Amino acid sequence: MKKRLYKLFLVVITTGLLVSSCDLTEHPTFLSQESAYDGIINMKASLDGIYNGLTRYDYYSNDFVAASLIGSGNFVSGNGNSNQHPDNANLASLKPQASSVYVEKPWEGMYRTIDRANAFIQYVKEVENPKTNDELLQNDLLGEAYFLRALTYFNLVQLYGSVPLRLEPTTPENIHMAKSPTDVIYNQIISDAKNAERLMFPVPLNRKGYPASEAASMLLAKVYMRMATTDDAVPETDEMMNWQKAYEYAKKVYGKYSLVDNYNDLFDPNIDNTTESIFEIQYNEIVHSNHQRLFTPNNAVVAQTWGRVRANAEVIDLFMNCYPADTIRLNSTFKWVYMDKTDQHLKKVYPAVNRNNFYKSFPYIYKFWLKDKYQTTPYTQKNFVVYRYADLLLMLAEISNELQNGEQNGYVNEVLGRVGLSINDFVPDPITGADYMGGQEAFRKAITLEYRFELLAEAQDYFNNRRRGFQFFKEMVIEPHNNYEKFKSNIDVVLQSDNPDLAMHFPIPQSEINTNDLIDN
Repeated sequence: MKKRLYKLFLVVITTGLLVSSCDLTEHPTFLSQESAYDGIINMKASLDGIYNGLTRYDYYSNDFVAASLIGSGNFVSGNGNSNQHPDNANLASLKPQASSVYVEKPWEGMYRTIDRANAFIQYVKEVENPKTNDELLQNDLLGEAYFLRALTYFNLVQLYGSVPLRLEPTTPENIHMAKSPTDVIYNQIISDAKNAERLMFPVPLNRKGYPASEAASMLLAKVYMRMATTDDAVPETDEMMNWQKAYEYAKKVYGKYSLVDNYNDLFDPNIDNTTESIFEIQYNEIVHSNHQRLFTPNNAVVAQTWGRVRANAEVIDLFMNCYPADTIRLNSTFKWVYMDKTDQHLKKVYPAVNRNNFYKSFPYIYKFWLKDKYQTTPYTQKNFVVYRYADLLLMLAEISNELQNGEQNGYVNEVLGRVGLSINDFVPDPITGADYMGGQEAFRKAITLEYRFELLAEAQDYFNNRRRGFQFFKEMVIEPHNNYEKFKSNIDVVLQSDNPDLAMHFPIPQSEINTNDLIDN
């Protein structure tokens, strides 16, 4: 039996959940009574309730992952086997609709998680000058609550832009709340993440399966990287100062973790919490994940699966063109031939066959397949890794290129060395101009592609593609897709570029507009 954390006490499981303003009269605020936070045991249970928010279907178990991938510009939805299905005509085409399930549900899941974190932060107080183990642990638990709130607001502001900044448990008195400017939200994220970094146990003193203070440092590095480049309004700081801060926080994490020797181990269903894991969401036999159904095609295993998230054809072509010798990451990432469990025939999709209909035109993502073809349940106990060390190394490479400190090639080579390669094996891309040896701007483009090759489908795609603003997103994703030499109008979606605001952010969900009197768009 797989022993996992986030073991939820009965009070956590049965307490009503407030997920949006329309639910207020139906459910009380999550864990609103002080007694739920009285003593370390209850604090742990309440904190696990926040983590449980991340494990739910509308957050990392399914909807948030699907939304951030299909809307990233790198994927299509296999739903309906048509580029005219609403998931493709809208979300995958960079035209997300306010009433879409993939706009509505992640919003609910993230605000549910925030509401739980708000309650924890309100009732659990920091211990000044802690001396006992319980006092130290109390501060660590509070730090984790700050980390989870910062992480979730960072996800929200990147997906939706300006959103309501709720910092207290939601009540009838504060349910109607206007959107806050993005610079205010970024300041709050930084404040929360700094509190988390200060209060959480560092590696290796952190609780097994729970994030250490270095996870907060990595989050801060990501925030400062985005602030240095985004089109969104951010606190008034110098761009190079933001890059320098990103470097300082990323270096706090450097060397505290290590890459696993075998890239395939990252996606082995029997291996979790590796030396590479900086923060991963824990699943078990009670709290299981649904996300692997998104990637495993119907009839590939005994269990009922969907295969809804598939890569655009140019994504795999680019991978093979830039790294013709990188068979390890290629075969761990993509699947284009598999055995159908119904008729026992091989099923082939692009690039194993020509692109002559929708079904055959897009490779599957193999990282998250249900690897046991005889599995009867579509759910998995496999953890979902949010942050891993290879991502940190690529961040340091990108940051170092901006600072021109001469360290950038070494960080990339650490990542590539695991699969027997170096930046010398990278073949420059003539379409985007990506080239590790072509100067600062060409390196920017190469490292942008490297995130894709290393981390494809790990729920970072939407953010990494857009972090440098709309024009860079257009040059690196939209135009290479729309001008792809094998593009077929009856198969592929067109990535819209006429409405940058819609291409860069989801709209506020219709349910929030309908129930929050202070939001109308």
